[in-house]
Amino acid sequence: MLLQSNITCPHCAVAKAETMPTDACQFFYVCSGCGVKLKPKAGDCCVFCSYGSAPCPPIQAVRSGEPGAASCCS
Repeated sequence: MLLQSNITCPHCAVAKAETMPTDACQFFYVCSGCGVKLKPKAGDCCVFCSYGSAPCPPIQAVRSGEPGAASCCS
């Protein structure tokens, strides 16, 4: 399971490596480049699924078929 994701701001294109929480989805992220508060795109559970290089750990677990995996978007 990947715990690091590079979030890229759609407004200024600044990318930053961030550690993802393993037990929850992160709904907001403030860009360190331009200060814009990012929110998930429609249909995504969190900012990592929308703007990150890897989906959040709960979604990774669901996609891998991990037994007992809980999705934050269910």
